Amino acid sequence: MCREKLFIVMTLSLINSSLAAEPKATPKTLAALQKEAEKFGSLLALPQVETMPQQIKQSVSNTIARANAALDRIGQLKPEQVNFKNTIQALDDIAFDAGQTANRISLIKETSEDSALRETSTEMVKVYQEWAVGLDYREDVYAAVQAFANTKPKLAGEDLKLFEETLRDYRRAGLQLPKAERQEVERLRKEVARIETDFDANITKAQKPMLFTKEELEGVPESFLSQPGLKAGENQYTIKANITFHFVAVMENAKKEATRKRLKEARYSLAQKENVPLLQQIVELRDKIAKKLGYATWADYQIEPKMAKTGASARDFLVKLDRGLQPKFGQELGEFQALKAKETGNPKAKVELWDWRYYSNQLKKEKYAIDAEQLRAYFPYERVLDGMFAIYQTIFSLKIEPVEAPSKWTKDLTLHLVSDSKTGEPLGLLYLDMFPREGKYNHFAQFGIIEGKLLPNGKYQRPTAALICNFPPPQKDKPALLSHREVETLFHEFGHALHTVLTRAKYVRFSGTSVPRDFVEAPSQMLENWVWDKKVLDSFAADYRNPNERIPQQILDKLKEAKLATTGTFYKRQLSMGLLDLGLHHQINASDVVEVSNKILSDVFLPVPEGTAFVAYFGHLTGYDAGYYGYAWADAIAADMAAVFQKSPKGFYDVQAGQRLRDEIYAPGASRDVSISIQRFLGRSQSIEPFLKTIGIGAH
Repeated sequence: MCREKLFIVMTLSLINSSLAAEPKATPKTLAALQKEAEKFGSLLALPQVETMPQQIKQSVSNTIARANAALDRIGQLKPEQVNFKNTIQALDDIAFDAGQTANRISLIKETSEDSALRETSTEMVKVYQEWAVGLDYREDVYAAVQAFANTKPKLAGEDLKLFEETLRDYRRAGLQLPKAERQEVERLRKEVARIETDFDANITKAQKPMLFTKEELEGVPESFLSQPGLKAGENQYTIKANITFHFVAVMENAKKEATRKRLKEARYSLAQKENVPLLQQIVELRDKIAKKLGYATWADYQIEPKMAKTGASARDFLVKLDRGLQPKFGQELGEFQALKAKETGNPKAKVELWDWRYYSNQLKKEKYAIDAEQLRAYFPYERVLDGMFAIYQTIFSLKIEPVEAPSKWTKDLTLHLVSDSKTGEPLGLLYLDMFPREGKYNHFAQFGIIEGKLLPNGKYQRPTAALICNFPPPQKDKPALLSHREVETLFHEFGHALHTVLTRAKYVRFSGTSVPRDFVEAPSQMLENWVWDKKVLDSFAADYRNPNERIPQQILDKLKEAKLATTGTFYKRQLSMGLLDLGLHHQINASDVVEVSNKILSDVFLPVPEGTAFVAYFGHLTGYDAGYYGYAWADAIAADMAAVFQKSPKGFYDVQAGQRLRDEIYAPGASRDVSISIQRFLGRSQSIEPFLKTIGIGAH
């Protein structure tokens, strides 16, 4: 990896003047960028997104046929012919090629404006996943890999890690089991994959528009209610329970408890009818698979390759954190209860699940004089985006610029190039799809499209990714305005994008965010700290009506106090979901998934409304299954990593720390043990103390 000379941090005045005065750069063409990449032995590419259902089917069919032919070549090798390149490396090459199609079809499934394309993509994802599961059970391919293993090869570094993890995959798939048992595991895994795809699709399709009168929405800001599409009549508004920013705006501000309760019950009932029976099947099938493979639970099976290693250690981490947070959570609930008692005139008023967002917001307003809605004026989307780009360009020695998108799947899609600011090397391409629409994935995530990898021809395929977000859209008379929390989310999600595009891993298996799932959030969660720093905020946060007006220091101080005042509530809710996830995957047997999950949520956090099923809409149960604990686990690592910048004289503009983060965390991905990467970045062993301090239960 080439290490360039570090450059001097821009002054805030330079950043501010560039944001205010520089015209938008003319987008470069993909062809010009591809020529530039060639100088560095790299390739840049955009996905050729299918536009007709038949094209989607044909793409998947062609991909499977191409991969099967490559697998046949491996399976036909004689023991004396096998080597690293034609077995272990060849499997990574196949995964890379097939993965591009899978990523593209998944993107269509979650973003296309055409319902027919979304439906076809959903069906073809099932076809692909069933085929992908079957790859583990190609006996001829396994025989070739085993023949290579029998040569006791002398490998090192990334090659050795790829070899060892390939063998581990076969063991975890059950290739060492008798044939009949192995075939049963394969059948069960394919069945789970099909059902998971339906579960995910039902979440994306779930809609719940609800009519409320102006009186029922008392307290909800006019700036929200005036958004296009909300007004349904002279005195009626349509609130969509499935649109997150709709839900949060009402839950945080609606004064009438009945309104909050009704919306919460609707949100917690999304996809209930369709997904509860599917989830029941999923967890029972996972439990069967785990036991057939020799694991006590699905949690143990899933967590084995991660940092936590076992379900017990993951659960122990959450339980200890939960106990540590209980006194603070109790104190916060007491403050919420006092506010509710005062507002309702009932001294015995009980804080319910539909209350915590509202009274948390009221506490910030009354005790800390913080009005989250008023702060939106300081965060117009375009300025925040440009400001974030300027910051990340500075600390990571990058250049982020617009690219002319040859085609778009939605009209407000934008495309950007990330390159090295010193050498000019193109590092990756990034789509931004940032506003909600019908049929679109309804949360916030980064989607890998083309992963980074050293190709057999010696060229390096640079990555292409997409941020799929759902920020409040612009209005006729004002720009898209973000809340401070949404600014955090933007910094976080772009961190995932950086993790993807800055990769230097040789193999797709280790590229970018392909790290253990209980670490993958840490490099992104860490970047949330930037939006709590006055110097950072002053570089872009300005009132869109008066760009000279910045967030006063006392407001930021109060914002920090308010955050600390409700961390117990935030983390108790997060821990309730982590423990729910582990609970479902510990010993489910024939237990009812709704009964189990609702009990855990109610015991750890606040009682859930009767008749609801949060788990039906809990998308993390596929893909992150037995892994939600990883958010808190990664938070502990993220706080420790952020402390490196916080303790630096240059603070969050420390270029040396930024370059080290790029070199030691983002670039290697999973090409080495992430514990080594963490320690190399920190320059010391890990510590839990910064995390405990941030959540208010450690020393100050």
